[in-house]
Order: sequence, then structure tokens, then C-alpha cells
Amino acid sequence: MPNGILIIDKPAGWTSMDVCAKIRGILHEKRVGHGGTLDPMATGVLPVFVGRATRAVEFAENGRKEYLAGLRLGLVTDTQDVTGTVLETRPVTAGPAELEAALAAFRGEILQVPPMYSAVKIQGKKLYELARKGQEVERKARPVTVYELELLEAESGTDYRLRCLCSKGTYIRTLCHDVGRALGCGGALYSLRRTMAAGFTLDQAVTLEDVQEGGEALLRPLDSLFAQHPALTLRSPGQEKRVRCGNPVTLPGTAEGTYRLYGREGEFLCLSRGSADGTLTSIKNFFGA
Repeated sequence: MPNGILIIDKPAGWTSMDVCAKIRGILHEKRVGHGGTLDPMATGVLPVFVGRATRAVEFAENGRKEYLAGLRLGLVTDTQDVTGTVLETRPVTAGPAELEAALAAFRGEILQVPPMYSAVKIQGKKLYELARKGQEVERKARPVTVYELELLEAESGTDYRLRCLCSKGTYIRTLCHDVGRALGCGGALYSLRRTMAAGFTLDQAVTLEDVQEGGEALLRPLDSLFAQHPALTLRSPGQEKRVRCGNPVTLPGTAEGTYRLYGREGEFLCLSRGSADGTLTSIKNFFGA
């Protein structure tokens, strides 16, 4: 059975779930999930988890993400991007210098109100389902972190290219909307390409056509998701048995931290947390039955 991670360069016009459905069909595996939704208009890095690797989706969703975004000033829409209904157009008097100055307020920890056209749930209902019925409900602002935000270039008097490195839950559409509001002319997202997610970058991504041709051979091993953590290999059968039974093991001299733990034959067993006394406790197990 196929197990591993595909780093897909998502095409425009596809939902993230469309991509998962396509891969289910190609690889004939029901267990397929993605690590972080991309809107249909967006392209770029979409980590897709196949088989037993779906157990690791939660770790991919929580990481930093990087985007290249197109900001159009002077435009306000109901979706906060150019796919929505235009609510307002305004003259743009701000130039690159004013935009650069405005971006300063959006770096670091900021508060964002989730857009109505989003999958955020309020009282059990997804916001976009309410929005499609013409309803709008009050949403609480949520803290997100923008680690880096830079103006790359001006494409015209209204269109600008931005690069953003941000935390989970950051809406780039909302960022563009809020920047436009700060400038007094409104703003909307006109293009979005994710260049990094879960530590994987565009140069590691493959297309759906590649997967159609290459199949399972393009799967990356699950432990590649945790490459930033050091590896430890268990040497005794007793230790490996304890780990496989869900029990902690002690490796004297092991420093505090997070580790990839491997069995004697090289199988990736689990992600573990090491304590000061060298005890390793499983965070999540990934070994086969």
C-alpha cells in the first residue's frame, strides 16, 4: 500500500480536496489528506499525505507558510479577492512608499477577522455556507503572526507583488483587504502562490501530471516532514518493543528536545520528546501494524 508525502504544485481552479480526490484515483488509496487548504484561485505548494502518512497531517498544518501575493489597490470585494463580487472601487493616491510604510503595521503578531468566505466554523456552520446564503455573522478577531512581509515590486499604479511568511491561520486575502483599508482606498488579492508549507518548497513540488506518470515513485518518506529534528536509532530489541507498545524508553545522555526515533532495521517509529533525564516519550507513532 502506498505511504508517504506528495508535494503538489496545485493548479489554479482546483480545490485542495479536488487534488486529494485525484490522487486517490491515481494511487488507488482511500487514505489521502492535505496539509493546509489553498483557495481554488491559488497555486503552489500543497503537501498531500497518503496512506499511513495521513497520521502526520496535523504537524504539516501547524507550520509556517510562505506566499507570493498580488495586491490590487482601489478594489473591495465580498470575498476579499478578485473572484468575488465588486462592492466598491476607489481612486488610488498611494504609491510604493506609502504602501511600504503601511506594511509595517502588519508585521509581527496581528489580529485578523476571518473573512465570511472561509471554512471557519461558527456554531457548527462554515462561514462560506452562510455567506453563500447572503448572511453575515459577527466574527471574533484572531491572533496570527506575520514573520516577514515585504514589497517586491509594483506592477502598475494599483497592482503590487508581496512576499509573506506567516503562521497557520493567516488569510492573505484578509491581509490585502486590511492593507487597502489602512491606505484608505481598499484592496483585494488578485493572485496567490504558496512557495513554502510544512518546510517543503516549490522546487520540491510535482504536478498532478507528474503523479499520473510517476505514481508511487514520487512519494517522499513520511519522516522527511520531520527532517529538522535529530534522529535516534534504538539498538536493543527490548527498547524497540517498549516503543511499539507505546511505552517510554530511556537513552542516557540524550538531551531535551524532539527526536525522530527509528527501529533497529531503520523503520521510522515515532516522533518523540526527550526529557532532561534521557527519557523519550512518543508524541505520535507512525510504525506499521
